Amino acid sequence: MLLRAMFGGAVILCLQGFVSDPWQLLLLRTIQGMLTGTVGAATVLVASVSPEEERGYALGLLQMSIFLGNSLGPLLGGYISDFYGHRINFLATAILLLLGGVIVSLFATDDFSPPPQRKSFVKSLVPDFSPLGGTERKALWTLLAIVAADQVAGSITAPFLPLFIKTISTASARIASDTGLVIAAAAISSSIAAVLIGKISYRLGYRRTLVFCMGGAALFTLPQAFVSSVSQLLVLRVMSSFFIGGNLPSVNALIAVKTPREKQGSMYGLRSSVASAGGAIGPAIGSALAIGFGYGSVFIATGTVLAIAGIAVPLFVSMREKREKVNAESA
Repeated sequence: MLLRAMFGGAVILCLQGFVSDPWQLLLLRTIQGMLTGTVGAATVLVASVSPEEERGYALGLLQMSIFLGNSLGPLLGGYISDFYGHRINFLATAILLLLGGVIVSLFATDDFSPPPQRKSFVKSLVPDFSPLGGTERKALWTLLAIVAADQVAGSITAPFLPLFIKTISTASARIASDTGLVIAAAAISSSIAAVLIGKISYRLGYRRTLVFCMGGAALFTLPQAFVSSVSQLLVLRVMSSFFIGGNLPSVNALIAVKTPREKQGSMYGLRSSVASAGGAIGPAIGSALAIGFGYGSVFIATGTVLAIAGIAVPLFVSMREKREKVNAESA
C-alpha cells in the first residue's frame, strides 16, 4: 500500500505539471487525495515491523520526518517556483516520491501474509469502521478525538497569525520574517519532541505520556492569548508545539495496542482521515473565532479543547493489556 501511494502519487503529480486548465488541476488533485495516503500506509508499516518496546520511538521518528517535510517543503517549493517556474515544482515533487518509493521497495520489508479469503475490490473501497465498534471502541474513539484536537490546534492559527503578530510587534517591517520564525521554530520543536518523547513513551507508559503531553500543550497554549511581544509568543509556541508533537507517537502506539493486527490498516486509515479533517477545519474555526471574539479567544478555545482531551484519556483509554502482561510475567 505504501508503494502504491508513492508511485501512484509520483505519476499524478507529474501529470499536474502539464495541465492547461484549472479543471484539469482540480481533477488531478482530487485523484491525488484518493490515491496517495503515504502517511497512513507508512504508519501501519512502521507500527507492524517495530518491536513493542521501540514502537513509540519508531513512530516518533516517522512523525519527525513528517514535521520536517512540512516545514522544508514550502521553503524549497518557493525557491523552485521563483527560479524555475511553478510547473517544475510538480515534477520535483514527483521525483521525490519516485525516489522514496524506490528506497522503500529496496530496503523496507514486512511479514505480510495475504488472508485466505480476501474481500472483493469493490468492498475493499468501502472504509472499514468495525474497529470502532469492538471492545476497545471507547479508547479508539477517544484517540481519534485527540488526533483531531491535535490537528486543529496545529492549524487553527494559520489564517490570522500574521495579523496577530502585527498587533503585538514593534517592528512592522519584520512581520513576515517574525511569522516565518514562529512557524519554523514551532515545527522544529514538534519534530524534536516526536523523537525524544517517542523514545521514552514505552517506559513511562503510552497513556501516561499522552496525558502529560496534552496537559503541557494546554498549559502553554492558553497564555498565548495574553502575550504582548513576539518573543513571548515565540517561547510559548515552541513549548506548546513541543507537547503537541509529543502527543502523536503515543497516540499512534496506543492505536496499535488497542487494534487487532488485521484491522490496523483500516484504523490508521481512519486516523489519517480524521487528521486531514482536523487540519482542514482548524483554519475555518480559527477565522470564525477571531472575527467574532478576537484573536485571544482562539488560543483560549484551543487550550480548553486540549485540556478536555487530556482529561478524557484516563477516563476512556484503559491499559488492561499492560496489566495483564505484567501479571503474566510475574506468574
